[in-house]
Amino acid sequence: MAQKLPLLLAILFLPAIALATDYVVGEDKGWTIDFDYNAWAEGKDFMVGDTLIFNYPRGQHNVAKVNGSAFQSCTKEPNNGIMDSGNDKITLATPGNKWYICTFGQHCAVGGQKLKISVSDMSMSPGMQPTPNPTAQSSARTNMANGLAIFLGAIFASFLVILN
Repeated sequence: MAQKLPLLLAILFLPAIALATDYVVGEDKGWTIDFDYNAWAEGKDFMVGDTLIFNYPRGQHNVAKVNGSAFQSCTKEPNNGIMDSGNDKITLATPGNKWYICTFGQHCAVGGQKLKISVSDMSMSPGMQPTPNPTAQSSARTNMANGLAIFLGAIFASFLVILN
């Protein structure tokens, strides 16, 4: 049993890791002022395990994770770290709403440098996953999630047979 455990864990977790998506925030524009991040995020299905990549010239912007009220007022929260590497990567670890702003000058309030996304959990059944704007991408991801669930169920059942 102990010899089979690493194989079982690899089979269970590697497919989920392979489904993770890297999102370059703002794509070729990057993290900057005067860009519509609501439009950029629209239609994207952010899932636990995905990564947001914020690219910007170091020293000209930053990324601060905030709550919903701080997002609305464009104020940084005292205990949240501010990222300022110019190539900040955030792996989405939990489901729910996530808010990010730039705290440089008036970049958030006047320049619109703020991003709000909703993150879903891959373990939710496909019927329960929020899909406000279905797109080809979300359909493909839902189909992959369904296939993954069937695959993992088959693997789990096989291991139960092997272990007995």
